[in-house]
Amino acid sequence: MATALLVSLAGANAHDMPGMDMSPKHGHAAHIETFTVGEPGKPGKVDRVVPIAMKDASFEPNSLDVKLNETIRFVITNTSTVDHEFILGDVAAEIAHRKEMTAMSDKGQEMHDDPNGIGVKAGKTRELIWKFTRAGNFEFDCDIPGHFESGMAGAIHVKGKS
Repeated sequence: MATALLVSLAGANAHDMPGMDMSPKHGHAAHIETFTVGEPGKPGKVDRVVPIAMKDASFEPNSLDVKLNETIRFVITNTSTVDHEFILGDVAAEIAHRKEMTAMSDKGQEMHDDPNGIGVKAGKTRELIWKFTRAGNFEFDCDIPGHFESGMAGAIHVKGKS
């Protein structure tokens, strides 16, 4: 699992984290504006296509090696009978997103898309294009309450000199 932390979570909440904008946007809190794992990629600059299958409680594959500055088109197919999401981030960002998703669920709100992640309904396929601009160990998770805890997590190892 990813171990790279850019911020300490001791005593902090998402509103206190550098790089986090938690102001309302599109009916939910906005996420990281300066992404710790990279930036949205351009469709015409894709280096590689990576298929990801969402199972009931896992991703396949559950780990991926990426080169620094590589742009990946993730083709994500939800083969499960329940909705899932695919969110890219470091440990701190994923923990903050899980907290937000729990709060949203408590209010009856549904999953949403962000520049660094998408929701995928059961039986559907969607794409996310991402450029990895920072070396290190990161995650892709499903942060719908209970899903990460059931095993919906994967590791991304970005190799190269920053």
